[in-house]
Amino acid sequence: MTQTTDTLRAHTSDRPLLLDLFCCAGGAAMGYYRAGFAVDGVDIAARPRYPFTFRQGDALTVLADLIASGEINAYSAIHTSPPCQAGCALTVGTNQAKGWGRSHIQLIPELRTLLDATGLPYVIEQPNGKAPVRRSLVLCGEMFGLGVIRHRNFELGGWTATQPAHRPHRGRVRGWRHGQYHDGPYVAAYGAGGGKATIGEMQAAMGIDWTDVREELTEAIPPAYTQWIGRALLDHVRTGQVAA
Repeated sequence: MTQTTDTLRAHTSDRPLLLDLFCCAGGAAMGYYRAGFAVDGVDIAARPRYPFTFRQGDALTVLADLIASGEINAYSAIHTSPPCQAGCALTVGTNQAKGWGRSHIQLIPELRTLLDATGLPYVIEQPNGKAPVRRSLVLCGEMFGLGVIRHRNFELGGWTATQPAHRPHRGRVRGWRHGQYHDGPYVAAYGAGGGKATIGEMQAAMGIDWTDVREELTEAIPPAYTQWIGRALLDHVRTGQVAA
């Protein structure tokens, strides 16, 4: 049974505190919690299903204010998942194919400057594509036995971790491609129609059961990714050493 939000928040007083910027519904946050962190989330939209302490606001403004006030010193690490449409391979390819030429906001340079100013170890997450992330890790659902592929890049600032081996995919992502239906062991946890996953399928495939909002699920990082990262990050925070 899923723990309630109040229960999760009550069990964090003796944990190092992690700041989760652009947090959405808390897929990344849950992984860090399971790794041993307490988590504070910030998102520009209301996220009533976020399972930890939450503040609504612009992430860059909140971070700048925390730095200016010195309150950033309460935190041991920072995770960020800035808007990714500018670099998502799927979005870029679709836009080019359709001739839309739509531009998307790019926050990473300004974000990185602020993160470096904190002096804290940090993570910037982006999808596999053309985003200006200095690649440190690339994780995939197959590494954790999940029902999604969902490659993600993770830039590690102020610390390092060892890249795990990529496992060969077991087949295709289920759905329609160019008028032909393909079955496979993975679901398409984005969009709707065309054989895309149902809400229940997305929840099961990514290990997320505290939100049933499609938009939040399609934006989510599977908690297994950040649980793996979080264990290495926690070792760094506590010892200054890189986990094996």
